[in-house]
Amino acid sequence: MPRGSSGKRERQYEHIKESGEKRGMSEGRAEEMAARTVNKERARSGEAKSTSRSSTQGRSSSQRGGQRSGGGSSGPTRDELYEEAKKRGIEGRSTMNKQQLKNALGH
Repeated sequence: MPRGSSGKRERQYEHIKESGEKRGMSEGRAEEMAARTVNKERARSGEAKSTSRSSTQGRSSSQRGGQRSGGGSSGPTRDELYEEAKKRGIEGRSTMNKQQLKNALGH
């Protein structure tokens, strides 16, 4: 953490780091992710002395509300599709994968 960081940012850093380690990240990768995240939040809130344009544009993590970058949702889960198939009485549903359940349900 940079010198002069607030207690809030230090707690945020530790929380993000621990979360990354719990998900199986190496300690170094978890530290890097935590530092980048906290630095970006500091830049967006005006706490950092110098910032890049990319650090201050876009939606902050709190505004994203848990949305992650990448592929996004691919619709209902396999379990949700299975339950729908069960309600409709579709035979062989227990051995079907997600795509097969989608096809059987007409999704």
